[in-house]
Amino acid sequence: MEYNKNIKRKDENNIKILMFFNTIYLFLIACIMVLYYLTLPVVSTKILYIPKGSTSNIISHLNKNGYEMNIIDEVILKSSGYIQSGWIDIEQTRLTKMDFLIKLLTSKAALKTVTLIPGETSYFFLKKLAEEFNLDEEKLTKIYNEHAYKLDGNILADTYSLPVGMNEEYLIFYLFSQTNRKYEEFSKKIFGIYDKNKWFNYITLASVIQKEAATRNEMPIVASVIHNRLKKGMPLQMDGTLNYGKYSNSVVTADRIRNDDSSYNTYKNKGLPKNPVCAVSLDSIKAAIFPVKSNYLYFVRDNKTGLHKFAKTFEEHQINIQANVGVSKTYTKVNETPNDIDNEAIDIMKNDITNQKTPSIKDLFNSVN
Repeated sequence: MEYNKNIKRKDENNIKILMFFNTIYLFLIACIMVLYYLTLPVVSTKILYIPKGSTSNIISHLNKNGYEMNIIDEVILKSSGYIQSGWIDIEQTRLTKMDFLIKLLTSKAALKTVTLIPGETSYFFLKKLAEEFNLDEEKLTKIYNEHAYKLDGNILADTYSLPVGMNEEYLIFYLFSQTNRKYEEFSKKIFGIYDKNKWFNYITLASVIQKEAATRNEMPIVASVIHNRLKKGMPLQMDGTLNYGKYSNSVVTADRIRNDDSSYNTYKNKGLPKNPVCAVSLDSIKAAIFPVKSNYLYFVRDNKTGLHKFAKTFEEHQINIQANVGVSKTYTKVNETPNDIDNEAIDIMKNDITNQKTPSIKDLFNSVN
């Protein structure tokens, strides 16, 4: 009886030893598999954007962008620290999985700010980007043109913090996606929907306002002139529309007006240009959608103040033009007492967009474009 107990105890010990060695064996196999997994190659962009969120959400984001992440990556990342959000400097386009995971945890990219000034054209902004970030201007322009919805207005006038080392394609994709997100958000606040085609009609109108208005508070008044002329079937006859592309900062001469046969020439063509003239600010978009109510049809810049004088009739407009004769363009602004229209414009620009009466998106653009 005692002998049988000893045999049984010995068998149990043998089983425990066997299970221990099996566990060690399986652990070693698992370690070898993980080590092998961590040596697998990863193809990446040199600069990678990681959104804020949990490790699981970031893994999901990376999978959507073709990085083939799984539970092993998630466990390693969670046990090693926190993935950094924002721009990550991967440095290489080919690296091991281990190096890639380490980069996610440790490598923030160096950032540089660049400003797209309201009223500037993509022609000059792309040159600026190429110079600031050491990119191929021809390649950058080619990618822009391939993916642009319109010739201009695809990038919102703003200041952007961009990583040094980003390639041409990723840069354009990022700027377009950031702008489209803001356009969609702004449109839904106003109209409840985002119709990209109709929205870009407003961008085109906003670009003319951006080129013509002397100040932020003039924008809704300039917008009213444009709306009024469009409704009456009058050509806009505005110099700012000829400051497109490479002509962004050029003085518009009589020769340019006579010889330019593009749709931007609003002296020759009725309606708005087929494309936005330049990059726009949210302020000019706001003015395009919420113009003041006026009977103004004309305006001319006052040489003394740099501001505009608005007129309801051609005769009034001629008087305003004559007032500039012999007056040099000093553009020294003076304090002027705002009239009712000025006050209305100021109220439009300072009020929150969601507190204003929402217009219908199926508006005059259906008849003028």
